[in-house]
Amino acid sequence: MYLTSIKHLVKEEQYRKTKSIVEKFGEPGGTGELLQKKLLEKSDNTHNWVYDYWLDDMYLNQRLALPVNSNPAMVFPKQDFRDHKDSLRFAAHLITGVLEYKERIDTRELPVDFSRGQLAGTPLCMKQYYRLFNTYRLPGLKRDTLIIHETGSTEQEHIIVACKNQFFVLDLVVKEKKLKEMDILTQLEKIVKMAENSEERQPPFGLLTSDGRTEWAQARDVLIKDSVNRESLAVIQKCLCVVCLDDPSGMEVGDTSRALLMLHGGGHEKMGANRWYDKPMQFVVGEDGVCGTVCEHSPFEGIVLVACTEYLMKFMTGSPSKMGRATSVSELPTPRRLLWKTTPHIQGLLKASAERLQRLVRDLDMDVHKFEVYGKEFIKKQKMSPDAYIQVALQLAFYRCNGRLVSTYESASIRRFHEGRVDNIRSATPEALAFVKAMTDQKTSNSDSEKMKRLWDAINAQTNSTIAAITGMGIDNHLLGLREISQEIHMEVPEIFTDETYVASNQFILSTSQVPTTVEMFCCYGPVVPNGYGCCYNPQADHLLFSMTSFHGSTETSSAVFIKALDEGLVEMRDLCRKRNKPQSNTAAASKAVEKSQGAGSKPLSTPQKTGK
Repeated sequence: MYLTSIKHLVKEEQYRKTKSIVEKFGEPGGTGELLQKKLLEKSDNTHNWVYDYWLDDMYLNQRLALPVNSNPAMVFPKQDFRDHKDSLRFAAHLITGVLEYKERIDTRELPVDFSRGQLAGTPLCMKQYYRLFNTYRLPGLKRDTLIIHETGSTEQEHIIVACKNQFFVLDLVVKEKKLKEMDILTQLEKIVKMAENSEERQPPFGLLTSDGRTEWAQARDVLIKDSVNRESLAVIQKCLCVVCLDDPSGMEVGDTSRALLMLHGGGHEKMGANRWYDKPMQFVVGEDGVCGTVCEHSPFEGIVLVACTEYLMKFMTGSPSKMGRATSVSELPTPRRLLWKTTPHIQGLLKASAERLQRLVRDLDMDVHKFEVYGKEFIKKQKMSPDAYIQVALQLAFYRCNGRLVSTYESASIRRFHEGRVDNIRSATPEALAFVKAMTDQKTSNSDSEKMKRLWDAINAQTNSTIAAITGMGIDNHLLGLREISQEIHMEVPEIFTDETYVASNQFILSTSQVPTTVEMFCCYGPVVPNGYGCCYNPQADHLLFSMTSFHGSTETSSAVFIKALDEGLVEMRDLCRKRNKPQSNTAAASKAVEKSQGAGSKPLSTPQKTGK
């Protein structure tokens, strides 16, 4: 499967070399067989043999800064606040919703999720939900640590409120009584007033969390030498979530600008320091109506974030704000401002972090685009999977821009398995290449029926890859496991993993993810390589929403150019479908292909669970 996935993406000579290396690795009694045996032994003794390997490789070992590079954002609909107090009412209502959702998690009241789309109806692991509010990503010099607090811990009875780059502790339980919504609003008003007091203003320490992970770990080692800093860091680490009260950004408020403010806050000159990026759940409430969530991604996937934020949005609109008379206002203690001890050295670290964040802000090229010609309902009428169709359209757009296909990542949930996170659907298939060539080759005049056949081949290949990945039969996690276990037994890294093809195949120039919502909001994230694209898409009934990112620093990419090519390709694909309603033989073939892959794909759920557990 690995060889098939890369053959058409590399030069023939390079492929021959890689094929020889792979065959040697797979010889009877060879290195691959030994490592597979070790992996099977590991699988017998763990709930999920790939989880720790995957978490380290995907997140904790990564040294890039969290904003843009790792942390995704969910952008809420723009709010029409009448005044400053209106935004605080919204924040108080939001916090009330968060506490209600957290209680449902703690009491195990959340209904079990079931899979949708391909192989629908399978119950899914719920563990990611229990890490929404009780985790924290601690920076390390070489590897970060995901800290998990015990669910329902009394240490976690506060949130952190960021306002004007200052951090405040808002206790949610006072004298053994939970704060009511009116009390929360009162406390937020006090915090805003305290933040405006310039005499007590602290340096913008949130900037340090926006830096590279090693740089932040080094800075943290300097900070914790002082007990005041140690205490402030400990309080943040144990909070339920961070609520960022943002000043108006001064930017023209559109989808793209709101997404940028969620991803990086606009840098230190705007709201970039009014964040604490290590905390998995940060809720942003801007006075100008720009609101959303910024997430540290290591504890949970986008679908869990969607479930949480959709619950909150429905709570906000469906449940009236409970602003009745508060019984405990007079007894409320003043919220505590977190204090920091600084030195000239620490001031220098803050300045360096601010400059690096500003470079990242300037470099990000973002385009949030609503394709309004048609939506997923048209695609469904063609008897095609909307996700597979959009993936093929992305390949067509990339080929149009670059004249080639590249290693592509589409996340596939493997929550069918205990502690399952994701595997990769490699969307740049040979069939996708054949289709995009048929659509773009001016030299050969392909008939519409030939193009349609190629489209169906590409859709079916994508569907089969999806089914393989979600049932634990993808290749990326398996190869990762073989690579990592070779290090555990102190073996020299096998050549298959040092080969230039393997290295290149893991440089995902096109990193994609479908994050559908039932409420008006959208998700976005940055590229994963300097010369790549990040594409998060949200298919709706009558339109398709794309959040496209790249870096200005790369001469190979342009978000606007890609979006233009994507628009053109989507229109061409619609026209092709209209001209050539799929012949019955193709329908039958497609149906058989899906049935066949479903039959094969269902086996790992009951038999060879060693590969997919």
